This record gives sequence, structure tokens and C-alpha cells, in this order.
Amino acid sequence: MSVRACIPYADRRLHRPAAPVEAVTDEIRAIWADMIDTMEAMPGVGLAAPQIGVMLRLAVVDASAERGQAVRMANPQVLHESVKLRAHEEASPNLPGVSATIERPRAVTVRFLNAEGEVEDRDFVGLWATSVQHQIDHLEGRMFVDHLSLLRRRMLVAKSAKLSRG
Repeated sequence: MSVRACIPYADRRLHRPAAPVEAVTDEIRAIWADMIDTMEAMPGVGLAAPQIGVMLRLAVVDASAERGQAVRMANPQVLHESVKLRAHEEASPNLPGVSATIERPRAVTVRFLNAEGEVEDRDFVGLWATSVQHQIDHLEGRMFVDHLSLLRRRMLVAKSAKLSRG
């Protein structure tokens, strides 16, 4: 398929919820394929459709060491999250050059439509869980910096903008 450009942080689409997917079609599968190509090119461990300007509740995650294990999700929702938290350095191609340590539940159970269009409940732990939650945030119109204080968020956004200008 193809690598797509990630839209910039200031794009309003990144800050509003994406629309639900009615059914898994060949068009949806093609978007997922482009998302996987884009994720691998970054390289990253996940990507949500709004990051490439597609306002649908689609995400891909691949936190495997060997790669090629991408999970394709439509309409993912967290059913259960662990009490125990895990801190991880998070970043986004929509806000290049900056990152921050975010604490999220260490494990989650997520319900989604899989690549066959079937409802699936799956447990994710560690980096997989962090990435899934990060992607679901994007689908809700939130980014990792929204978990930070307003001052810290403004500092990172300004730093990224400065780095992008060169």
C-alpha cells in the first residue's frame, strides 16, 4: 500500500472524536494497510487513523520485537483496565521532536472489530497496552500531551513547533 503523511498537531481533526466504523470493508482494510506502512516507516508501535487525517475509529498496534504482528482494530473500547500503572516515554509523529513520560494502566482488555469484521475481546499488557490506550486517546481527540499539566503541554507544543520550523 503506501505511507501517508501525518497531519500537524494544530490540525483540528486531531482534537475531535473520530466517527465509528459501520463495517469492515475492503476500503477499511486498505486504510489499515496504509496505516501499518506509515507506522513501520516512522517507526512506531501504533497509529490511529486521525493521525493521517482519516476521521474513522481505526487503529493499528504492533509492539512485537520481531514486527509483522500488527493488530487491526475498528471501534476499540477499553472494557477493563488494571489498577497497576506503567510509566512509558510517549511521543507522536503529529508532534515531532518531543516526548513525555505518561502513566497508564499496565494491562487493558479491549473490545474491537477485527480484520474479519468480528467482535473480539483481547487482553494487552505492557507496551502493547500503552500503545492501545495511546491510539484510543487519538480516536477520542486526545493526545499524550493532554495527560500533562497545561504548562508542560504548552512547553512541548512550542518546542515541537520551533523544531518543525528548523
